[in-house]
Amino acid sequence: LLGLPPAMQKVMFKGLLPEEKTLREIKVTNGAKIMVVGSTINDVLAVNTPKEAAQQEVKAEENKKEPLCRQKQHRKVLDKGKPDDVMPSVKGVQERLPTVPLSGMYNKSGGKVRLTFKLEQDQLWIGTKERTEKLPMGSIKNVVSEPIEGHEDYHMMAFQLGPTEASYYWVYWVPTQYVDAIKDTVLGKWQYF
Repeated sequence: LLGLPPAMQKVMFKGLLPEEKTLREIKVTNGAKIMVVGSTINDVLAVNTPKEAAQQEVKAEENKKEPLCRQKQHRKVLDKGKPDDVMPSVKGVQERLPTVPLSGMYNKSGGKVRLTFKLEQDQLWIGTKERTEKLPMGSIKNVVSEPIEGHEDYHMMAFQLGPTEASYYWVYWVPTQYVDAIKDTVLGKWQYF
């Protein structure tokens, strides 16, 4: 009736039925409602199309995107230049988080920002002149970063505070030696005690 091969059908009556049982054996009475769930061969083939092709399309799309530091929203901050009081950067070295706040960086509006890692409270404090946001590390969904063109010893970094890219909190001029330690600490890979 449905055009579904028997191997592609599942019968449900008060839950999924074992395939080896007949309707009579499970005591389906006249007028009882049963559900048949299944897929046609074409449905199965459509779903099983190689994922690699889809992944290659996504990668090609990503490669078309210009680097973050060339995008207009970031250019307006980066074009201000490197802050005078930015922490020194050490290229080619990975360091643990310093015991003092990371300071001298800019946020997306070009205001000064500092990052304080309160490990004993499992919090990241993002401080500006106006206020300090105290974020539980577990509430940060992701951390992305990219070297700043022409200043590869510094990165621009975003903390994802919600479900979409619109929730990114951008910080500019993060010294490169701390990038991995920040990601690992925020995303819970390591504990630095």
